Amino acid sequence: MARPKGNVGVKVKMVAENRRAKFEYFIEDVVEAGIALAGTEVKALRDGQGSIAEAYAEVKDGQIWLVNANIPEFSHGNRFNHEPKRPRKLLLHEREINKMGGAVARAGMTLVPLSIYFNDRGRAKVELALGRGKNLHDKRETMKERDWKRDAARIMRERG
Repeated sequence: MARPKGNVGVKVKMVAENRRAKFEYFIEDVVEAGIALAGTEVKALRDGQGSIAEAYAEVKDGQIWLVNANIPEFSHGNRFNHEPKRPRKLLLHEREINKMGGAVARAGMTLVPLSIYFNDRGRAKVELALGRGKNLHDKRETMKERDWKRDAARIMRERG
């Protein structure tokens, strides 16, 4: 019997977040993916180390790989330590891989990791999004909208 899906997608401990992704891309579709890690990588992530600022994902041979994500070496790992910027396999269902791979191939979209976190069961997960790149005028529009929302919130706070 299958295990009941209680709190799917609950982020218990956020490790790394790509804050520029929503500024650089129009986010179309978001998927939670598992990530294949070595033991010292998990320990380094539990310490809160790791960065996905320059990371992206690519489809290669029917699998999705997280490229250029930096998980630094674990301080107490000896000769079994991992390579910090190695490609890491993302664990998705085949239909999700086909859907995302098709969107990347057809529509010219990009696979962007939004965050790495540990779920309620203690598993490391990556929030992966399909993104379409923004042009310069789109980025300016995003900045204007963000500034306007900040000013509106400040005015509402002042007026009570």
